[in-house]
Amino acid sequence: MLFENIVVGPIHSRRLGTSLGVNVLPTQRKYCSFNCIYCECGWNEIDTRIKVPFNDRKIIQSELKKWCINTSDEERSRIDSVTFSGNGEPTLHPDILGIVEDVVALRNEYIKQAKVTILTNSTMLGKEDVWKALHLIDNPLLKIDAGTTRMYNMISKPVNADFEEIKSNIIRFGSDCIIQTMLLRGENDGEIIDNTTDDEFTPYLDVVKRTNPKEVMFYSLDRIPPAKNLIKIEKDELEKYADKVRAAGIKASTY
Repeated sequence: MLFENIVVGPIHSRRLGTSLGVNVLPTQRKYCSFNCIYCECGWNEIDTRIKVPFNDRKIIQSELKKWCINTSDEERSRIDSVTFSGNGEPTLHPDILGIVEDVVALRNEYIKQAKVTILTNSTMLGKEDVWKALHLIDNPLLKIDAGTTRMYNMISKPVNADFEEIKSNIIRFGSDCIIQTMLLRGENDGEIIDNTTDDEFTPYLDVVKRTNPKEVMFYSLDRIPPAKNLIKIEKDELEKYADKVRAAGIKASTY
């Protein structure tokens, strides 16, 4: 499923409430440094060296402002989050810092009650402009789906991304972030997928403790994934893993 517009919704988000999406990426294709086995956008040609038509900063600003102006005060008041998501990894946009500045300014003018959220796979945290952009917003949701390199690679299928570097950057980001984690089981390409075993969850929990985030959000499959042999973990089981995070004094939610 691809988003065909720059401004999407509002839609109901399990984690964020009533969410107005901002898609900074191409509307014709997915563009991501991951090829996650559960991604609702499907598989992608995972080569970020390919030149793609990013949405222009001025057009993004114009489209969001147009939505704000043409939407009633009552409807705008229902928005809980202005959310950067869309067709892949938003922090790959070369002008992400400027776009975030524009969106924050429009939020402050038209949708004051809403949080600004970015869903990111954390691969670009080493870039100064991305680091700054994520510190300008209310909800930097940093993704980490595994505690070991092996499981990380099987679930996320990254390109040019070092798991140890990503872990280090998440820990360095610290208590300003929210960690988002998909828990799942199944099989893909002949390999068993399970990030809930003790061998996987224990090192993952160590990263969480060292980061001490504002919150950890656990969720499971909600849409049909591109990898067909995956199993949804139900909310009551998600709660068991959330309790392990809560035992460390960190807020955890399940969806």
